[in-house]
Amino acid sequence: MKNSIVRVAVRKMLIPAIFFLLLSGCSRSPEIIWDKWGVPHIYAGDAAGMYYSFGWAQMRSHHDLILELYARSRGRASEYLGSRYLESDKLMLTFRIPELAEAGIEKMDPESRKYLDAFVKGMNDFIDLNRDSVDKELLQVYPVAPADILAHTYRVIWLEFLGGEDVIKALRTMSPGSNAIALAPSKTTTGNAMLVINPHLPWHGFYTWFEAQLNYPGFSCYGIALAGMPVLTLAFNNNLGWAHTVNPIDASDRYELTLKDGGYIFDGAVKQFTQKNYTIRVKQPDGLFSEVAFEVKHSVHGPVTGISGNKALAVRIAGLEEFRIFEQYHKMAAAGNFGEFESAIRMMQNPMFNIVYADRDGNIFYLFNGNIPVRKEGDFHFWNGTIDGTTSGFLWDKYHSYEELPKLLNPETGFVQNCNEPPWFCTYPPVLKQSDYPAYFSSSWMTLRPQRSINLIRSREKFSFEQLVDLKLNTGMEAADRFKKELVDASSASEDPLVREAGRILGDWDGKTDTDSRGAVLFNAWWRLIEPGMFVRQWDPGDPVATPSGLKDPGKAAELLGKAASDVQNSYGSLSVPWGEVYRFRRGTIDYPANGGPGDLLGIFRTMSFERDSDNKFRAVHGDTFHAVVEFGEEPHAMVLLAYGNSSQPGSRHYGDQIQYLSEKKMRPALLRKEDLRGNTELTETLKKSKKF
Repeated sequence: MKNSIVRVAVRKMLIPAIFFLLLSGCSRSPEIIWDKWGVPHIYAGDAAGMYYSFGWAQMRSHHDLILELYARSRGRASEYLGSRYLESDKLMLTFRIPELAEAGIEKMDPESRKYLDAFVKGMNDFIDLNRDSVDKELLQVYPVAPADILAHTYRVIWLEFLGGEDVIKALRTMSPGSNAIALAPSKTTTGNAMLVINPHLPWHGFYTWFEAQLNYPGFSCYGIALAGMPVLTLAFNNNLGWAHTVNPIDASDRYELTLKDGGYIFDGAVKQFTQKNYTIRVKQPDGLFSEVAFEVKHSVHGPVTGISGNKALAVRIAGLEEFRIFEQYHKMAAAGNFGEFESAIRMMQNPMFNIVYADRDGNIFYLFNGNIPVRKEGDFHFWNGTIDGTTSGFLWDKYHSYEELPKLLNPETGFVQNCNEPPWFCTYPPVLKQSDYPAYFSSSWMTLRPQRSINLIRSREKFSFEQLVDLKLNTGMEAADRFKKELVDASSASEDPLVREAGRILGDWDGKTDTDSRGAVLFNAWWRLIEPGMFVRQWDPGDPVATPSGLKDPGKAAELLGKAASDVQNSYGSLSVPWGEVYRFRRGTIDYPANGGPGDLLGIFRTMSFERDSDNKFRAVHGDTFHAVVEFGEEPHAMVLLAYGNSSQPGSRHYGDQIQYLSEKKMRPALLRKEDLRGNTELTETLKKSKKF
């Protein structure tokens, strides 16, 4: 055996009492206690031992997924896995991701590099001792290198989240999103600040979350990391916590270049491209290799991503020169108060994502975070379009400072929230004014989901912890609350018996999308036939949480209800088919009735997106993933759930083991103390601390 492992001991149900003594710094061997939900609780004597164990734990739960992701981050997935990865490899090479990662690794400070090296060694040691469980093709990626992790992070955060609209918009079927809420003590019945963490992402691939608790003396943090990343990115500790939501930020631009004489026109002259040639090895079905020559042209704007005639598109992404993102997240997780947390986020290493924060001292905070380029002109709409690349007037090279970003600390309203809308509505009534910031900072719009969030928060003067959990699990439709009564009244006057019957069913429906809700399928079918021009009032920034409103032509609305009713009747045999009979939570052989639904379309806080299955039912593929409700008292109290389970390995008992809870609208307590693990432990691993870290 290699020197990384002394023993692996399986202990079920009963743990010797001595095992639950308080962690002390004298422990030399990191320990991973896996709870019954497959969540690792890591206890180490120092930070390096903790990150070593975190790398080991991620590989145990996601080794095939992570190795595939790292193959792609190297730009060599075609070589390992075949031609289906060729376009992915080209994208990595176009943006020089492997090169940027190698350069960033060399510039890391010694402490951060030590932690990353420990994480990588933990991953490699797991693979080395468990080769038989790893997909044979993916073993080619072993050993993992530190640059793989940074390259993977560049790919996911910069290319996919930040630059996706400009780089790979045609490949994306749905946009990432999230909900987040922080309540001040004035807004809670206990006088403690509370936080809701609720990212919405696809249920597969690089979007996969890994839930864990990380501990060493003086450090304890619970939360999630995207699989393959070495730090918790949405998390809480004993004193504070934070959530991220994807913000409508423009920090990536596509420029149209005019080609001439082998170069491109720039400020009235012809400028030549810099060029780099690559040869990509592509594995063939017979095991042999072909070679694909690949040329990348770079302009002053960034790499060229497409050429048509005498025009080319080049993409410029903010922040790709940064390399300290892991250091920032470690400092965020280690912070003991708002001042320390703010000091960490001032590093500005994360190019995007809102931050919603709460702490034990009663502070709540919102930040529209990101590397926003300093521009000379243009509004958000302008910079979301294709930019003229023939002039230096539109070329940016620096970012707005932390001080210049929209932010809000402890508003009198008692809450901050975000559901992917612009910063101007982070609390209500609004405090931040769009006119106080450059016009290109963000847009001005609000879908029904953030309206739902604000209206739910405003529905109570104060929230208990249990009531905040209920808010998180709320499946009601904002669209139904606003339009159902008018529709029911209009249908009662119809001469069509099918319309009247549909109206009766909607009249008895409570407006929710619970598994047994009868009427939700019918309303959803009707709502998808409605067009914005049919409202009396369109969305109004002067009345942002109550518009759109009013049906301009109730008779037409009733007529469309008849069409929707006919479609539902033909598809499902009943106008009152339960929501959960049509919409399902499925993973492998697991199949449960779903709740929740499209957030922005219908205004459902419990956001779920579905795709049609072969049986004409719909399977959840995106939406609620990890969700946590946290109260910051003397000790944090939290309820959590990871929708699809904490392992992507086929055959793992944790592949989908939380879906039943998801279907039943339940959450589970976060096991934050060692004594909480009594009777809840599935496996304990003791790892020998390597001399190399």
